[in-house]
Amino acid sequence: METYDAVVVGGGPAGATAAQTLARAGASVLLIDKPGRIKPCGGAVPPKLIREYRIPDAQIVARTQGARILAPSGKEVDMPIGQGYVGMVDREHFDEFLRQRAADAGAVRRDGAFDRFERDEDGTAVIVFAPAEAPDDEVRVRARVVIGADGARSRLARQTVKGAHKVKSVFAYHEIVRAPEAGSGSHYDPRRCDVYYDGRISPDFYGWVFPHGAVASVGTGSQVKGFSLRGAVKALRQSAGLDGCEIVRREGAPLPYKPAPRWDNGRDVVLCGDAAGAVAPSSGEGIFYAMTSGEMAGDGALAFLATGDARALAGVRKRFMKDHGKVFWILGIMQHFWYRSDKRRERFVSICADEDVQRLTWQGYMEKELVRRDPGAHARIFFKDLAHLLGMSPR
Repeated sequence: METYDAVVVGGGPAGATAAQTLARAGASVLLIDKPGRIKPCGGAVPPKLIREYRIPDAQIVARTQGARILAPSGKEVDMPIGQGYVGMVDREHFDEFLRQRAADAGAVRRDGAFDRFERDEDGTAVIVFAPAEAPDDEVRVRARVVIGADGARSRLARQTVKGAHKVKSVFAYHEIVRAPEAGSGSHYDPRRCDVYYDGRISPDFYGWVFPHGAVASVGTGSQVKGFSLRGAVKALRQSAGLDGCEIVRREGAPLPYKPAPRWDNGRDVVLCGDAAGAVAPSSGEGIFYAMTSGEMAGDGALAFLATGDARALAGVRKRFMKDHGKVFWILGIMQHFWYRSDKRRERFVSICADEDVQRLTWQGYMEKELVRRDPGAHARIFFKDLAHLLGMSPR
């Protein structure tokens, strides 16, 4: 068996970033990814990600200048960004770019499907996977440390990390369609993200129409069993005037909405990305948090390789939650309260029309941190929010 310092299972943004972090530091890394899998994703990436992870312009397929929020009644609220833009990426090409960048840094790439986690006679971790070129065969490799980045309901996590099976998920589904030409009569705008808060589109999440250059992502998500995601997307396409557009591909996958309580096995495995539940509640945003958690997992693995102290792996979740836990907590409360009925969604959309809400929302999203420099605006939002909660504010 070949032996690596680290084996990374899963080559999405989290796994590819973890592999690059390790390889760039001189560790021997094997990156295993199941080919032909494209995650359903709106594809939005904030300027902070583009800047800090040096994403080239060629990967940005669209630049949006704002969002339009739509309520169950049909009410529309525009949220212009002002300065800057939100980038959009196509996961089919973006993920491959990240995997290749990891390989350029020195990681070894293998296409294959993870099967199981074992241990050698001396206790060293062994990863067993089926190679893509011979799916009936088994390949076994040893690893001093293992990083699980194989998505929501991670198979590796369920075999190695206590409580991993308890992480709840929304099931997301989208259709990539040919974007309509200007003047076609649709509501589509290639410079804008449309977000639908409507129980007919999703009883507990939201629907979206996001531009991707020549194509667009039209999708929704829900954890309600029996809810027809395909039917909802069909209705969403009709509402957006996109029902006549050619469907390029369809994709669906579970999307976690709460960080897992534990990201490591106390010995030699650490999780990141969707496998760790590193997805923002309320918005479902995952690419930034996947890459951030992947980099942290890579750093934690390097510290573990240098010291042999498993606390370096346990520290990955602590570091992530220290940086982003408060935002996740606030977004979780928002999702729990505002997404429960169309009456509340209607009021939520009304709140989005407030200038203070828009300004602080975009500032927080673009740089991924709570904005503390304007206490007056926070106070105004609090009292306006309270008025909506008590039904004292007009819709």
